[in-house]
This record gives sequence, structure tokens and C-alpha cells, in this order.
Amino acid sequence: MPGDLGPIGIWTFALDTVPATVAREMVAEIEELGYGAIWLPEAIGRDPLVASALTLAASDRVKVCTGVASIYARAAMTMTSGWKPLSAAFPGRFLLGLGVSHQMAVEGMRQQTYGPPLASMRAYLDAMDGALYVGAEPAVAPERCLAALGPKMLELAADRTRGAHTYYVPPEHTAFARETMGPDALLAPEQKVILETDPAVARELARANIGYYLALPNYANNLRRLGFTEDDITQCSDRLVDAIVAWGDVETVRARVQAHLDAGADHVCLQVLPFDDPIRIRRDWQTLAATLL
Repeated sequence: MPGDLGPIGIWTFALDTVPATVAREMVAEIEELGYGAIWLPEAIGRDPLVASALTLAASDRVKVCTGVASIYARAAMTMTSGWKPLSAAFPGRFLLGLGVSHQMAVEGMRQQTYGPPLASMRAYLDAMDGALYVGAEPAVAPERCLAALGPKMLELAADRTRGAHTYYVPPEHTAFARETMGPDALLAPEQKVILETDPAVARELARANIGYYLALPNYANNLRRLGFTEDDITQCSDRLVDAIVAWGDVETVRARVQAHLDAGADHVCLQVLPFDDPIRIRRDWQTLAATLL
């Protein structure tokens, strides 16, 4: 089942930044290293369903998940007509992660109206469930999960899907999510990683890669719920950087992964930074796998 993702996967923008031939090589490396899943985002790169098909075809065992596909990027019928054929072609290997994205992206880049997140997601799931689809149904039931941070979206994820993919969160949020969703729902937090032991260098790299997210209300509001102050958020404080990014040596990363697992995570998706340096990322994937896997 896609829910059986193993304890550690890779979440990455990097496959979008290289030619398809190189991306296939990187996928094969991730699988050979022993990671359980590859998580592919939707932003301004490759279409995540197309990218998922390419990634699944370039591998034999690793699970492939969208982290996440925006409900504003395609109609519910269109999403269903991508989700089911991929699930049929690669039984038990594809997990469709869905998210409401952000008002800035939806109304800015996509020129659409951003609706209330919870109501919009609930309506979208209803529309997917009722969508007309006359293709052959997958032999193994297709699975989906939701990007979720707040309690109501986490509850919806547990009630209507396999579970939740949480992003930009410390282990404290993982504990909150597990308590909210109960013991049975999938919980797969993303964890940003920088293998750099110099604090100044590490935090500079971290801020260059995480500062943008603080302008997005979904993430800023979640940080406030967790007790971060306005100064933490507006200044991207050391406290916030250290909570969101596991920087240091491999043992530091191991401890952070274990903190998520101890807090109730089933699977931790490592996003190695900086994402636009594929040579460094491939090296760091290998270094992490040698110790963590």
C-alpha cells in the first residue's frame, strides 16, 4: 500500500531543476539508497501527475507521492482521471497528496478565486468521489492524503483520506497532529535538512530557503499556534530557523527524524537544501542514507 512508505523518504524540488534524463538517474539513486518514498511538489515546475508518472516509470519499488497537487490546478474530474490510471498502472506505489495551496499563488499565478480552505477541500473531495470515470478501475484501491496543518483540516484528512502530509513543521506539530487525527491515520511530516555544521553558514542557507514561506498565512498562522512570536516570524529568528531546519551533522538529522517518529509520525520526508544544487543534494542523499537507513 502507498501508506507503507517506510520511515524515511525524500521530498524534493531538485528533480524539476534538471533535464528528464538526469532526473531519472536521480530517481534510480534514491531507490537504490533505500529511501521509501519520493515526494514531488506542485509549484511552477513540472506537472506533478506527469512527474509522478515519469518517476514511477524510472523506478521499480519506491513509492511516489505528490506533496502536494493543488486542487486549483485541475478540476476534480481531471484529478481523478490522473489519479486512478496512475494507481492502476503502478499498484500500491502512488499516493495522491492534495492541498488548497495559498491565496497568493491561486489568485496571483492562477488567476482564480481562493475559497475558504476547509470548505473548498471538502467540496473537492466530494466532487472527486462523484466524478465520472469510465476507465478500468485500479485493482488496488487508490489512496490520497491531504496537506494539513490546523485541527479541522487534520480531522478531514483522517476522516476522508489516508491521512496528512504536513509541511514546514517541527516535531511539536507532529505530536499535535497525531493527537488530533488519532492512531490510525497516516502522518508524514516534511523535514528540511542542511548538512552544514557552521551555525552562521547553515542559518544563512536556511533563511534563503525558508524565508519566503513566512509571507504565506497558512504557515505563519500555524507557527503562531505553536507559540512562535511575531518577531520570530517577521525576522525569521534563529529559534524559528532551528525549529524548521535540521542543520548540522548526520547525527543531528537523525535526532530530528527520531523526534518526529517519537511524536507520532509514520514517515518523515527529508527535503535536503539548497534545492537548486543537484550535485550537493545527491551527495547529501548518499551521506544521509549511509547512516539513517
